[in-house]
Amino acid sequence: MIFQLENSVNQRISLPNNSDIELYIKREDAIHSFVSGNKYRKLKYNLIEAEKLGFRTLLTFGGAYSNHIVAVAAAGQILGFNTIGVIRGEELVDKIEGNPTLSYAKHCGMQFKFVSREAYRNKTSDDFLNYLSEEFQDFYTIPEGGTNTLAVKGCEEILTIEDESFDYICCSVGTGGTISGLINRSNPNQQILGFPALKGDFLQQDISKFATKMNWKLTSEYHFGGYAKINADLISFINNFKSENSIALDPIYTGKMMFGLFDLIEKNEFPKGSKILAIHTGGLQGIDGMNVNLKKKNLPLIE
Repeated sequence: MIFQLENSVNQRISLPNNSDIELYIKREDAIHSFVSGNKYRKLKYNLIEAEKLGFRTLLTFGGAYSNHIVAVAAAGQILGFNTIGVIRGEELVDKIEGNPTLSYAKHCGMQFKFVSREAYRNKTSDDFLNYLSEEFQDFYTIPEGGTNTLAVKGCEEILTIEDESFDYICCSVGTGGTISGLINRSNPNQQILGFPALKGDFLQQDISKFATKMNWKLTSEYHFGGYAKINADLISFINNFKSENSIALDPIYTGKMMFGLFDLIEKNEFPKGSKILAIHTGGLQGIDGMNVNLKKKNLPLIE
């Protein structure tokens, strides 16, 4: 599996008030324009497995602005896989061109199957998967968000030997695959902090399925009301962060994590002299779609 990748580097982040904390961000967002950050990591070994088993079609699941849908579509185009996206929301069938995420995935050759929200909730059931098999025949299934054992294996490669000097490793959490990989690769003396992007206590159990160590915890106060929820304070933070550090943050995942980190640092929640590494998991393609919704709500746009 060959991609033209850029190197992921750790970039120092300026902190207010002459903080004695060192904060760096790992620029996983920069390794590829569309198969970026944790999406590349999650797909890597799944695509190797699909090719090894002789599959030429990938089928996966996602919502209207899913980073995962874009990543699978782009990877499929690069590597010569057919791709099928099972999309939550039948009403989107005639709104593809007005949706930056779906229109790009279509441009990459992805075929869509739009289903009702009720049907989508049963996407992992045998009946639903058999129904898809009857329509699309042979395909390699990648779960929503990409998280499975092979995805966790890929996410273990985010951290390198150069990252062993950090006291804290932080990342946003969606389906739990990325943080599980970080936990497995981390040293016992490192603390892994997860910032869930959605409400609910189920993530503890999901992460425990894959994590091999206990040096982690979730900080659940920075989801801003739930998945894809956003307000003017978060928008202002994201825009100021970009202005000061020349780094764009997506509003669904990394933006919320960085907002939370800055807040915790300001509240002196970390010991003096701590060295923190935050993982930028990409997802910048979602900014255009978010701005479409923000404009409808008369909220400031993400720059």
